[in-house]
Amino acid sequence: MRRFFYHKKLLLILGILSGTVLVYFGVLQWKIAQYSHLKAPNHADYLIILGANVKGTIPSSTLQSRIDTAAIYLQKNPKTMVIASGGKGSGEDISEAEAIKRELLKKGINQSQILLESQSTNTYENIKFSKKLLPRNAKTGVVVTNRFHLYRALMIARDQHLNIHGLAASTPLLTIPRSYLREYLAITKYYLFKI
Repeated sequence: MRRFFYHKKLLLILGILSGTVLVYFGVLQWKIAQYSHLKAPNHADYLIILGANVKGTIPSSTLQSRIDTAAIYLQKNPKTMVIASGGKGSGEDISEAEAIKRELLKKGINQSQILLESQSTNTYENIKFSKKLLPRNAKTGVVVTNRFHLYRALMIARDQHLNIHGLAASTPLLTIPRSYLREYLAITKYYLFKI
């Protein structure tokens, strides 16, 4: 009899914990969704493209989506300076910044428009190290990343006292489950460090 009540109590606790986690992830998803359709202002002083995986020298579909979205903006705003941000990780033959630059050049973006930040290893460093490359007179900026990532990226940028707007790139379908789950955990880590 005791074992029955013990198992019942254990199932109840697990059910409550599971429900709490689902509600928490639901709240995070709602916050992410609020940022996923932001419109960036034209004629920004600078644009930061956040890095993502590179396979050898080829941008992953996630990074390619960011590059494509940034290129459309830059073609319409040729005076906006762009910072390609991201270091060289495991399995990458070139830095993420260099991969971004190569793709932008293919799309006709002027090389003189592009600055490289090739030391960062995470979103916090992307923003922090990119900020060091900004001219003193730069005021308005845009950060380009995928929809799932924009909420956290903008929080980090605003922590760095940047007047920055978001430009959301689409998230490749095959990467959605993994990308969102990882982002829920990354946002949680961000919240915990802010406490």
